[in-house]
Amino acid sequence: MRFEPVSADPRRQPPGATSTTPPLAAPNGRQHHSAPMPPPTSSGTPPPASSPRPRMDFQVVRELRRELTERLTLWQRGREFTVDEEDTERARLAVMVVAEYADAVRRSGTPMAAGEERLLLDQVTAELVGLGRLQTLLVDDTIEEVHILGCDQVRITRHGGGVDWAEPIADSDGELVEILQAAARRAGATERSLSTVKPTLDLQLPDGSRLAAVFLVSHRPYAVIRKHNTLDVSLDDVAGTRADLDEMIDPLLRDFLRAAMRAGLNIMVAGLAGAGKTTIIRALMNEIPPDEPYVLLEESRELLPAHRRERHRAVMSFEAREGHGERGFDGRPAGEVTIADLIPLSLRMGVLRIIVGEVRSREIVPMLQAMTTSRGSMCTIHARTAAGVGERIVELALAHGREMTVDQARRMAGNALDLIVYVTVEDETAIGGRKQRFVSHVEEVIGAGEAGRITTTTVFGPGPDGRAVPRHLPERVRDQLMRVGYDARLLTRWIEAGTGAWRRPRHTRLARR
Repeated sequence: MRFEPVSADPRRQPPGATSTTPPLAAPNGRQHHSAPMPPPTSSGTPPPASSPRPRMDFQVVRELRRELTERLTLWQRGREFTVDEEDTERARLAVMVVAEYADAVRRSGTPMAAGEERLLLDQVTAELVGLGRLQTLLVDDTIEEVHILGCDQVRITRHGGGVDWAEPIADSDGELVEILQAAARRAGATERSLSTVKPTLDLQLPDGSRLAAVFLVSHRPYAVIRKHNTLDVSLDDVAGTRADLDEMIDPLLRDFLRAAMRAGLNIMVAGLAGAGKTTIIRALMNEIPPDEPYVLLEESRELLPAHRRERHRAVMSFEAREGHGERGFDGRPAGEVTIADLIPLSLRMGVLRIIVGEVRSREIVPMLQAMTTSRGSMCTIHARTAAGVGERIVELALAHGREMTVDQARRMAGNALDLIVYVTVEDETAIGGRKQRFVSHVEEVIGAGEAGRITTTTVFGPGPDGRAVPRHLPERVRDQLMRVGYDARLLTRWIEAGTGAWRRPRHTRLARR
């Protein structure tokens, strides 16, 4: 490919170069500027600008992407190759194409820094796999959550609660939808789509982040990316041994949960969205012996990253599948496979432990039924408070069908569950603090009481700063814990003192009584 000097076309200036030409008109009719003004805050003043970084000419990115695609196609033609060989050749050709462009820019008299060339290489590679400018957000480890509110409004939440507004993710809403559609085609082991028939999308991105998107039924295309930067985590890590993680449990709670996993107790992890339920369940999964077979069920795979599958060699991972096309007599789209469908299959796989990433609908009933015949099973559930978990279980169970009753749902939960671990998130960023996550409750499920309510014992409850401290000795599961060498009576002196063993003090902006 012969690259023309960039001065021949002002639109093809290298990253970081300035131009006196008017801004390019975006396909949606609006003028596109390389540095749009962020939306104003509630006070009417724009939020502070983020640190400057090299500007990227995405027309150049697309041209280089096309050249790379052509060269890769020529290489593929008439030869047999493996996936690894294709990835290696793609990377080699990408470096070659970008280097040739950078040389052409330098020969035209405009220097290109090594950092700009590397950024250009990353963008060209991202365009080829369909992620486009999303890739720059996925590789930033300081980002926790991204709200894409149309192509030109990108709100970033960083670890600790800081908020920034980023550059546009696409030149138009139509291009944004194309990026999301490409991500749907390439991500995940099961087919995903975003179309007029299916205007919503939920999938896992290649880096492990969770993406949810919607269009047509919304004013503009919207997408939310929740990044999971703690893919490999243990109970020791969340007990304060890792500086980059919140101290979510103390050593007392760590030892208790470790013993609960060894004893094969059935555990439900509850909390609000973004509280850290996935982090806790990943840490608990790390306690499963490497050679133990178990079944993992998820809407989209996120609990067990690829490098951890080497440790859990016997895991059988299942992923739900969306239906497409006409609906059958049961009202479901053709080809749909739900978590509720997979749970009965899991019971025939000869395992004692079944883990469900999240129960959010009628699959709660087969999940609880599976727990009554299994040991060491786990799931997560959304709940506003620890006291409201029981009623949340009943609410979801009633969605299973008319044959389900409130009393039956409560009895089922009382027989199936051993422990409920509640994760609290407190966001004080609005008053100058930070977002903090920690376990505040561990409830032992005793069963269904006389009034039909789910009866529990608070083994760990909120201490002076809201974090969990020992409150009562377990009752129903005490013998199971002792069989694996854990004597719960060791908690007695902590119960009497009313304190825990947290390593670091919790700093909060709110005065507590």
